[in-house]
Amino acid sequence: MSRAGGVQGGRVPQHIAVIMDGNGRWARQRGLPRLAGHRAGTENIRAIVREADRLGVRYLTLYAFSTENWARPSAEVQGLMQILSDFIDRETRALHEENVHLRHLGRLEGLSPRLAEKVRYAVELTSRNSGLTLAIAFNYGGRTDIVDAVRKIIAAGISPDQIDEQLISANLYTAGMPDPDVIIRTSGERRISNFLIWQAAYSEFWFTPVFWPDFRPEHIQQAINEYGRRERRFGGLISE
Repeated sequence: MSRAGGVQGGRVPQHIAVIMDGNGRWARQRGLPRLAGHRAGTENIRAIVREADRLGVRYLTLYAFSTENWARPSAEVQGLMQILSDFIDRETRALHEENVHLRHLGRLEGLSPRLAEKVRYAVELTSRNSGLTLAIAFNYGGRTDIVDAVRKIIAAGISPDQIDEQLISANLYTAGMPDPDVIIRTSGERRISNFLIWQAAYSEFWFTPVFWPDFRPEHIQQAINEYGRRERRFGGLISE
């Protein structure tokens, strides 16, 4: 065991990203409305943040609301907006006191002015914290991320021959963050769902049938242990 109890082998990913899936099915199994599942999933976040921090993870990105989620029934969408608002009200101060640096990935356009202002406040309040970076992907889409990066590059007047992978990465929502080492998806689904599609080029994937509200610290330990057993080649070969 490494000093970070529960992790075998000592190799901890710098950046873990999570597709928090299965809230609706978790609620349905219990005869509850879908929003009850989303609330249960949100209440699960703090424990996972603390465990990731304890294990030595430096960046944790959570996929909370995609650009495609606007197509869901309006009552569910409005409920999700309220859940985000409640999360900011309830958790921002505590996360700040724990030295967590909050980031928002995605567009603020589409959110109500009041909610957008709450997001800005949380990001600004924690911007100088030096602990774990918690990035919430809300109103986020991987393709939109790339489109917005390209628009910024064009608006800056940069000539085509100056554009390379580093420049595009520097203009994505995740600018300044390392690409995710491992992406976890809960609920048993095995697809990326428009999440960090540029950044995930060489990420390892770990899938679990566990619904997000039931995802526990031991599950993130399992994902890290599996990550530690894999060889990352980045298109090359391991020297023998």
